[in-house]
Amino acid sequence: MATPYFPTLLILLSLSSFTLLILSLLPTVSPSIPFSSSSPPSPWPSPSCGLGQSWAVQLHAVPHHEEELGSAHLDAIANTVAEQAGLQNQGQIGQLEGHYLMCSVQPGPGSVRTKGVHPGDVLASHPHVLWHSQETVLSRSKRSMAFNDPRYPKQWHLHNDLNKGMDINVTGVWERNITGRGVTVVVVDDGVEHTHKDIQPNYSPEGSYDLNSNDPDPMPHPDIRSDNHHGTRCAGEIAAVPNNSICAVGVAYGSKVAGIRVLDGPLTDSLEAIAFNKHYQVNDIYSCSWGPDDDGNTVDGPHPLGKAALQHGVIAGRRGFGSIFVVASGNGGHYNDNCNYDGYANSIYTITIGAVDEKGRMPFYAEECASMLAVTFSSGGNKLRNIVTSDWSMQEGTGCTEGHTGTSAAAPLAAGMVALMLQVRPCLSWRDVQHIITFTATKCDNSADWKLNGAGFYHSHQHGFGLLNAWRLVNAAKVWESVPFLVSYQSSVIKEKGSISTYPDESIRTWKVSAADLKRSGMETLEHVAVTVTITHPCRGNLEIVLVCPSGMTSIIGARRALDRDPAGYQDWTFSTVRCWGERAEGQYTLKISDHILKQWALTLYGSSMSYSEVRERQRLVDEAMSGRYLDSNFSLPCPPGLDIPPEIVNPFTSNSLKFLLLLGCFALFWSLYYTLEVTLAHLDLRGLLCLRRRRGGYRAFQPLLPTHTSLSQSCL
Repeated sequence: MATPYFPTLLILLSLSSFTLLILSLLPTVSPSIPFSSSSPPSPWPSPSCGLGQSWAVQLHAVPHHEEELGSAHLDAIANTVAEQAGLQNQGQIGQLEGHYLMCSVQPGPGSVRTKGVHPGDVLASHPHVLWHSQETVLSRSKRSMAFNDPRYPKQWHLHNDLNKGMDINVTGVWERNITGRGVTVVVVDDGVEHTHKDIQPNYSPEGSYDLNSNDPDPMPHPDIRSDNHHGTRCAGEIAAVPNNSICAVGVAYGSKVAGIRVLDGPLTDSLEAIAFNKHYQVNDIYSCSWGPDDDGNTVDGPHPLGKAALQHGVIAGRRGFGSIFVVASGNGGHYNDNCNYDGYANSIYTITIGAVDEKGRMPFYAEECASMLAVTFSSGGNKLRNIVTSDWSMQEGTGCTEGHTGTSAAAPLAAGMVALMLQVRPCLSWRDVQHIITFTATKCDNSADWKLNGAGFYHSHQHGFGLLNAWRLVNAAKVWESVPFLVSYQSSVIKEKGSISTYPDESIRTWKVSAADLKRSGMETLEHVAVTVTITHPCRGNLEIVLVCPSGMTSIIGARRALDRDPAGYQDWTFSTVRCWGERAEGQYTLKISDHILKQWALTLYGSSMSYSEVRERQRLVDEAMSGRYLDSNFSLPCPPGLDIPPEIVNPFTSNSLKFLLLLGCFALFWSLYYTLEVTLAHLDLRGLLCLRRRRGGYRAFQPLLPTHTSLSQSCL
């Protein structure tokens, strides 16, 4: 049945192919009329316009005539002008009425073109032309971040081209001119070489001081081990100046950086307390890349004055919004150390920052703890890259290094990211910053012990709530409303008398917190949970202490340490955890302790009146802000003015300045005496004194010689 149709189909296919061949050989015909004003005009030159062959022309109907005429009339004039100038009218430019694009016509084989006539001359003298310009190619660059600092391409933590996503995601923030402007970060360390060309333009002398030498200049002093470059490196990470052809770029390169020199000498509790509150109305963020020894057997932290200074800083610092203390978690990982034994990392007033390498994994030196808030990038193993930053130029220093390492390099990066947050929202409180970090940090390293708590936050002992992300931090800060006041609940001190069986058996103690217990403070959700214990044990490192929140979230607040053989146990040591952040405060808390003799313990809860549903709603709002639409708009939440804090009383006389004044006074006294003596001797009649002496005692003896010394005798007479 299908056979009769086959020849017909073959004929139709042949005719179609022949028709297409004929059409392809015909010349292309383009309309000679200009673009109609009724159709959307193209602002681009046609393909026949080459470089330097397009002209922009503004026309009017009659010279010096102001009446508005129809666009069709102007189109006709444009055609005439173009023809007279030897150009081709390409139509109106965009929506600019009276403005036309004209292109040079390539001479055809049979066309005749007047020699010596230039289109610009015709347009310049034409009565219908108000303005004309021969177009040139404009140089325009995308607003992407590019710096001429020679080591910037090696700053993988700022822009990682090798491992995409393994950086702090900051370039999009910079492109919106968010660079930490108006914020001051102080590096509390061994000094800052503020004359360094990568630091000097951003240096804040108002926020700086040298507590080791007791003078206002925190310049580091050369040392035997050439080790006093630490603070300068940290300062460069934060605020190294861009586009100066020197070294590298800081994460908050628009911020100010100050230095407090305190680690280059004996450190006391009082000196530390002064450092934590020094210039605390000038300095917004305190970056502290130091702590107790990371040796796996030390239990230490701020002493009473240091603790009081941290608390005072968050209450009165930064006009009442609170100084922000960023501390490094420690580098004792290879000693099996744990940052819950570091009182600075354990404090509720600090932001504890750990480190990950460029692959997002926990480095060999990093420590674990339940009080860790987040992590950011630093060095890794031998084959992984370190942090590139400014370096001191003393003692054969080059002014730039590719070898900044450890959590010492992680904490300044976090401090710089907080500076970016404070630029978009200066009235963030110290607790707001902690909340935003909790809400925005992202999971990394799937091999870590991530656990989802009852409020929907992931936390691991290795990485806290996750990796800091500058884009997420800044976008969340833009829309963040301050959290309610901090409230707390403290149990009574629970004293124990009986001993517990040896390891691996454990003791379990519970404490029930009821709604009635929390009613007075109004606490609903948790932030920090702290447990203060007194435990005796002949080998402290064998102990393990676990806290279980009402939701079932577990925290290893006291990890075993093989090198800790101290027989002293724990005397009123406070462990803390952030793993229960955002959960309901009400319920039963369980303390599990192995291999110990427990003397006493107490539970302290820190949180706010923010309800559980409000926590979840804030999570939704933060996720909604991640698109960047609030950064790209004029959206702005009102900021309260803050407290009216009296200015810091600065004593202009330090011990060094007094020594200098004393030395200067001694020199002035000596010079005055010398000058007085010189003037006195210059006006004294020495000849009269000499003659008087001769008259009294030696005249007779010289009498025979008078004939030969007549002039002297006459002068004395």
